Amino acid sequence: MKNLIVKWCVNIIALSVVVYLVPGIYIERWQTAIAAGILLAFLNTFLKPILLFLTLPFNILTLGLFTLIVNGIIFFLVSKLVSGFTLASFWNAVLGSIFFSIVSFFLNIMVMPSRPNVVRRYDTDDIDERKYKDVIDVEAKDEN
Repeated sequence: MKNLIVKWCVNIIALSVVVYLVPGIYIERWQTAIAAGILLAFLNTFLKPILLFLTLPFNILTLGLFTLIVNGIIFFLVSKLVSGFTLASFWNAVLGSIFFSIVSFFLNIMVMPSRPNVVRRYDTDDIDERKYKDVIDVEAKDEN
């Protein structure tokens, strides 16, 4: 639950930064930014995978660049569903979604804790194989 709230806050902050950076994207009130950020997180979680699956041939043909259009579609859809969040054009939605992805990526790096990598080693050179035959040495390392 804590991670979900943190992700919502990151989305709201990233959306506010995008409104400041990209011309043609407007938010009337701070409550609108909260609603749009939460809806954007919801649509990215549930609708985006479906859209990416349906547009898979276009993604393959464009080597993944069509994902930018899918992100723009989701951004545009949020502007239609949340009153007070307006876009001048669809291309503002695409540009805004690119900036949103970049800003939220860096905010997530700063806010979310890193997950440790699990490394498994299978080394049988210097141990008695009969005694430790079924033992796996596991070491957790931090990504940083």
